[in-house]
Amino acid sequence: MRASGVLDWPAVTSNPTVGVLALQGDVREHVAALESAGARGVPVRRRAELEAVDGLVLPGGESTTIDKLLRIFELADPLRAAIAEGLPVYGSCAGMILLADRIVGGIEGQRTLGGMDMTVRRNAFGRQVDSFEADLEMAGVSDRPDGGPLRTAFIRAPWAEEAGPGVEVLARIPDRAADGTAVGAAAGKIVAARQGRLLATAFHPEITGDARVHALFVQIVTASRRS
Repeated sequence: MRASGVLDWPAVTSNPTVGVLALQGDVREHVAALESAGARGVPVRRRAELEAVDGLVLPGGESTTIDKLLRIFELADPLRAAIAEGLPVYGSCAGMILLADRIVGGIEGQRTLGGMDMTVRRNAFGRQVDSFEADLEMAGVSDRPDGGPLRTAFIRAPWAEEAGPGVEVLARIPDRAADGTAVGAAAGKIVAARQGRLLATAFHPEITGDARVHALFVQIVTASRRS
């Protein structure tokens, strides 16, 4: 660590080391997806482990619980500082909530890590029983050589209700489902976005067997090590 208290990033190596916050969620699945995308995936629970990675995945789970665990493990403030200093971070589902600057539907005292200029609604798609899978087009993923719709899984998922001018919207819920039926209040809502080195999705790509979102994030991490 530098004297200013800011984390030092590791030196560039052949393959980036990408951590997965291992306090709750699909840690093993994210590690496997990262490794299939060419990174070295490692769990992160301690500050020393955070300081050793080139990028970090914030997996799904319960955003309020992860917020509490980040404080218990004394990772909240170091991670906020790391994000501010440019650490690439990808948040899925609860991770999307943690990266948002603003929350709708949060509980009293709930805090985020912030970094992305967007307002995210917690549990926007409903309860566990309302979970669903869908094929979506996602910029930076569907337009790859191995492109096509991305199979996505939404589990008590959030959505972004608004995003600032510095946020690139990568995917929205279409106005109608594949069978032509209207999707209601979810129509047009943002479910994937990027702001610089920060990437967020409302869905869980780690459980559908499609590693293209992780490949995009590994590309972001690799580019950040060269800049």
